[in-house]
Amino acid sequence: MARVIITLLDSFGIGYAHDAEAFGDRGSDTLGHIAAWMAANRKNADGSPRYLHLPHLAAMGLEKAHLLSTGTELAHPLSGETVQPDPLDGGRVQAAYTCAEEVSKGKDTLSGHWEIAGVPVDFDWGYFPDQPKCFPQELVDALIKEGNLPGVLGEKLASGTVIIQELGEEHMRTGKPIIYSSADSVLQIACHEETFGLERLYDLCRLSFELVKPYKIARVIARPFVGKKAGEFERVAAHRHDYAVPAHEPTLLDGLVEAGGNVYAVGKIADIFAHRGITKHYPAAGLDNIFDATLQAVKDAPDRTLVFSNFVDFDSSFGHRRDALGYGEGLEYYDSRLPELWAQMRPDDVLLVTADHGCDPTWKGTDHTREKIPVLFCGKNVQPQQIPPFHIFSDIGQTLAAYLKVKPLGHGTAADIWKK
Repeated sequence: MARVIITLLDSFGIGYAHDAEAFGDRGSDTLGHIAAWMAANRKNADGSPRYLHLPHLAAMGLEKAHLLSTGTELAHPLSGETVQPDPLDGGRVQAAYTCAEEVSKGKDTLSGHWEIAGVPVDFDWGYFPDQPKCFPQELVDALIKEGNLPGVLGEKLASGTVIIQELGEEHMRTGKPIIYSSADSVLQIACHEETFGLERLYDLCRLSFELVKPYKIARVIARPFVGKKAGEFERVAAHRHDYAVPAHEPTLLDGLVEAGGNVYAVGKIADIFAHRGITKHYPAAGLDNIFDATLQAVKDAPDRTLVFSNFVDFDSSFGHRRDALGYGEGLEYYDSRLPELWAQMRPDDVLLVTADHGCDPTWKGTDHTREKIPVLFCGKNVQPQQIPPFHIFSDIGQTLAAYLKVKPLGHGTAADIWKK
């Protein structure tokens, strides 16, 4: 029986979507702008440009998917001067590629993942305004009273890495949690692991998750950190925890588990789907650890299993922080390890490389960008081809549902990409 492996590169857009103007994102292009930035700014020892080098993703059709999305070729080939052999078929990649556009109303993490899994978000999430004291006073009062807190700090839209340096010492001195938001539909709570306590932070986030329900907030995120003083504080990514609203319709994950299959979730996938439709969870943080956990999940996975991994660092560590160099080198690291994943694939396995939205590190602000995403299918049962563009992310889930012999999803159309 077939297995499917999804490696989702969080925020890896490949060109602005048709409705990007409404989001202020017309012109954004995460892949294209990273490639251009690397060519202009990264140098070899002899001073020549050191271009973005993604030979294995190029072999799966990434450059061609970007061309399909934007109508413009990348300035420099991702594969460099050599063509990388593929272990799946004696030197030739068995890949089908395209780009996909989102129909969900937001450009957030939950909307992107859910739509891929067959459930687009056709309603508006609630958001907190970009202003001082951004949270409703009644929400803050309830959090302080029910959480038995001496007060709170922050109460604004902010970068999580910045706000802990700004308020971390006061938090440790007073015991007041740091609460903040972003352009996403989210309430985030940062607390020191030692002085406040990790379990106490989780309890506070569970309380907050109940309190924000009337405001249609998608997630509450626990953001623990460590360190002794400003300038030294660091977030503990491995102990981050998201409390998310469950999808409003059955997803591909639900359908597979209902049909007797398995879903092995790596990284924050379990949180994104509110731990529904998950049979096994592999906690991991950091590109290296997430890739290791993905390999372990594939090794463990029985027949008819979906291994679903989210590589969050592309978004949280590079995209939001506008770190084009870090993003590009992170992509190169991921690409360098793809042969390890290919080597574990069985004859009936399918690998999908995709994303959930964009986060162009060269774009204005620090928000996600409304972009098309790459859709790269690879496996011995995949008929190599260019697929017509997907006009809803759910075409991805519907295609995989057909391959896994799961009942059709509520949205999307399956692409005919399989060898007869």
